Amino acid sequence: MNEGTVIPATRKWVEDVVIGYNLCPFAKRELVKDRVRFVVTEANNEDELLQALQTELLRLDDEPEIETTLLIHPQALQDFPDYNEFLGAADGLLTYLDMEGIYQVASFHPDYQFADTAPDAAENYTNRSPFPMLHLLREASLEAAIDNHPDVDGIPPRNIELMNKLGAEKMRDILAGCLKATEKTEKQLKNY
Repeated sequence: MNEGTVIPATRKWVEDVVIGYNLCPFAKRELVKDRVRFVVTEANNEDELLQALQTELLRLDDEPEIETTLLIHPQALQDFPDYNEFLGAADGLLTYLDMEGIYQVASFHPDYQFADTAPDAAENYTNRSPFPMLHLLREASLEAAIDNHPDVDGIPPRNIELMNKLGAEKMRDILAGCLKATEKTEKQLKNY
């Protein structure tokens, strides 16, 4: 997997799933305004991923025109329990950099599993993505969006209900479709 495949698949997932099913009512505006940074790291271990995370956090500090960053790491933390454990280190980095309360890290993974759910539960697809990634958010922007939303507390239960209605099989197919669409494009480019 290279950047030319990973970013289009991730972007398609954001467009088709996150925005298409309105899982995050705040995402569309930033994507349309081109204020979402998609970046792929070649990190293949936790230390390299922490370095990439630090680089992206500092970039957010230096470049206010970037609203949010999706740090995609297809080679690191493929195993969800390891990924989930790494989130503590990501939060620790925020503390170390004195950025706690300025940024937060949201989590997405192909095998995401909420506590007390079965691995194949449809509701896990609210946080399942084509590749493991860390979503870097500006706290102030998030708070402003939350303050202006009429029912922010209703978002998670609505998303769970929607995922359960659509079903795990359909969501698995949609996620696979994000990958296949970019594979097809990549193959067409090679034949051009």
